[in-house]
Amino acid sequence: MTTASPSSLHDSTLPVARFNAWFFDRFDSFIDWSLRRLKRQVFTNLPHTVVEIGPGVGANFRYYRPGTKVIAIEPNLAMHQRLQANAREVGIRLQLEDTFAEATGLPTDSAQAVVSSLVLCSVTDPQAAIAEAHRVLEPGGRLIVVEHVRGQGPVLRTIQRLIRRPWRWVFDGCELGRDTLAAIEKAGFASVDLVERTVVTAFVPVNSFVYGHATK
Repeated sequence: MTTASPSSLHDSTLPVARFNAWFFDRFDSFIDWSLRRLKRQVFTNLPHTVVEIGPGVGANFRYYRPGTKVIAIEPNLAMHQRLQANAREVGIRLQLEDTFAEATGLPTDSAQAVVSSLVLCSVTDPQAAIAEAHRVLEPGGRLIVVEHVRGQGPVLRTIQRLIRRPWRWVFDGCELGRDTLAAIEKAGFASVDLVERTVVTAFVPVNSFVYGHATK
């Protein structure tokens, strides 16, 4: 399925798209080490079918039960080969869609869980992406979140502001200063159970995280 979104079209032929596919594959183990504790808390009791927006190369597949069906919304075609290989390696049944977080094309009220992990930073319209997740979720369904957000404290926020433009270019649109918690709280979920936390990582500009879930 291919749907062009005027707000978030990524040209997967660009070097930056291929670089990100290489980077997140090569540094997968290190990034996972930094976030393992958070992910173990939120990726529990997941249903047998989940929608994951922006799964990249499949960093979260290790936390899903073998046999889980993952409907993967991944517009960066440069990620697809590694994503498919990682799914086969851990026994994930992959339905790969090259649509967008803002416009997945999935039916309304059709998913028990939507996973958003290190992706709301890079979509062009995070509020639209969250609204789309809300639409796709069935009543009682959960949006599972592990996202880096704007820094806690003036020093980190200054660093994020100073490097915002080069960081955004290198990491395919990633915005360092987004208030993702506030965006989710505005999206109309019945309940929001999210926690903000600082994570020890070598990537200091992205060491502030929000994690947990929001229930429709």
